[in-house]
Amino acid sequence: MDEVFKALADPSRRRLLDSLNARNGQTLRELCGGLEMARQSVSKHLAVLEEANLVTTVRRGREKLHYLNAVPINAIAERWIDRYDRRRADALADLKTALEDDPMRNDPDFVYTTYIRTTPDRLWQALTDPAWTERYWGVALESDWTVGSPVTWQYQGVTMRDPEQVVLESEPGRRLAFTWHSFTPEFAELVGLSGDERARYLAEPRSAVSFDIEQQGQTVKLTVTHGGFGPGSAVREGVSQGWPQILSGLKTLLETGERLPEAG
Repeated sequence: MDEVFKALADPSRRRLLDSLNARNGQTLRELCGGLEMARQSVSKHLAVLEEANLVTTVRRGREKLHYLNAVPINAIAERWIDRYDRRRADALADLKTALEDDPMRNDPDFVYTTYIRTTPDRLWQALTDPAWTERYWGVALESDWTVGSPVTWQYQGVTMRDPEQVVLESEPGRRLAFTWHSFTPEFAELVGLSGDERARYLAEPRSAVSFDIEQQGQTVKLTVTHGGFGPGSAVREGVSQGWPQILSGLKTLLETGERLPEAG
């Protein structure tokens, strides 16, 4: 975590993160336009933020989009803020705000990146084996993981199955993508969704999630992109706090063999 604290110590880098927190998925040109900094300075600061994994990038055609990555901030919260009295954590108040606010309100995609000490094959197993997904996600995902095949979700005794709930891409050890789950009446009852809330979820286009796996030395870079949301998406709002926790649990399980402790 030393790299994270070092990156956050510079006010210019915090301004860049604030800019991405306000509007995620910006190009270098857009970031330069919103800040009174030279292009070279912005590039250097972004390199430090990328090295600390606070910013991740995704190429869209010839453009390189920059996204605020919540995973390291979530790890700080778990290690420090949750361990001690939050009222005494005034020095990390801005980090807490960054976690609790929706950093993607003006951009439809969530992009998270984490680095895990594992192998691509083992990470693939953790993403596709229901015995693994249940341990860190709480959801048993069942499929044969070929393109077009259904993906069945089992969550706390509730089964979510739908013809549109399918595998979109499948390259073992490299990339996996599938459509997000259906909001069945049983699921709505389980999590306490009202009839109006469920209707709002069902009225939205179905979103999709992708997992990109890349070997980097003794670690594996995992980039998760969840997109396809409509403007003002209730689904996007609902999952805004979920992915950092899921990825932290996945990383902990693969690196230690233990589940992530539940928040008290």
